[in-house]
Amino acid sequence: MPQTQVANPMFQLVPLALIFVIFYFLLIRPQKQKDKEHRKMLGNLNKNDEIVTSSGIHGTIVNVKEKTIILRVDDNVKMEMEKNCVAFVKKQQQQAGIESKA
Repeated sequence: MPQTQVANPMFQLVPLALIFVIFYFLLIRPQKQKDKEHRKMLGNLNKNDEIVTSSGIHGTIVNVKEKTIILRVDDNVKMEMEKNCVAFVKKQQQQAGIESKA
């Protein structure tokens, strides 16, 4: 009767740990970095920044409150929105001033 060798249980855990490490570097870490950059962008919102919301609304910030912003969409049309709805800043007021001087 040939004897079969029993595999060490530690070797069975190595592939599972390897999969976790791969998922961490491919999925979890980039998402955390993206969330950190988005929170930083939301903290730097200022009056007269041109933004786009996650629903695709383009406008200019009129007022920044603690959790909300007031967005001018058109003449005499203002909307109050949560800061989290801001997808990205098209043009910041400070950058616009620098570009116009050049």
